[in-house]
Amino acid sequence: MGTATALWSFTLVVGLLTLTPGLDTALILRTAALGDRRQAWGVVLGIQTGTFVWGVLTSLGITALLTASHAAYTVLRWAGAAYLVVMGARMLYDTWRRRPVAVVSAEPASSGGMFAAWRRGALTNLLNPKVGAFYVALLPQFIPQGAPHVAFGVALTAIHIALGLVWSSVLIGFARVLRSWLAKPVARRVLDRITGTLIAGFGLRLAWSE
Repeated sequence: MGTATALWSFTLVVGLLTLTPGLDTALILRTAALGDRRQAWGVVLGIQTGTFVWGVLTSLGITALLTASHAAYTVLRWAGAAYLVVMGARMLYDTWRRRPVAVVSAEPASSGGMFAAWRRGALTNLLNPKVGAFYVALLPQFIPQGAPHVAFGVALTAIHIALGLVWSSVLIGFARVLRSWLAKPVARRVLDRITGTLIAGFGLRLAWSE
């Protein structure tokens, strides 16, 4: 596989994956709709920080150890699952208490801010071992023979991050258009219950997956 072919093939694959709705989409949409723009971009940058870390570790060959060690994978899987379940359960609990929450968080609403949002995005990504396993399975296939492994792997990761940033800007813009409607208490509770259920569901799925 030539360099140009590898780059375009990888861009196509991760582009389709980026467009697929998932946990990242739920976090970004909800934060953009009910928080402010800085918090939404904090979540986005946190998610992409996690993506960069996984890409670099995969290029260095370190995450192969994670997939080879059942114990390490299990510990990280349960830690990530617990974090997501607590986050989702907290959102659901707050809706039943009829308490408005400004941002997606497993922490009190008053602890918002761009750094807190970045931390949530980063932890959500880094505590998901399936992201590491995905990179271990995918990234090496698109590194041409003879190419510098680490440099090319980081370049591919940068493409993934760039696509993620572009798509996130679209999601944030869409959520901001609906902001006036979502300002209604009933609409906010519905959104929180949907998002909280999705997040907790992702956590349970991660906990019980092999």
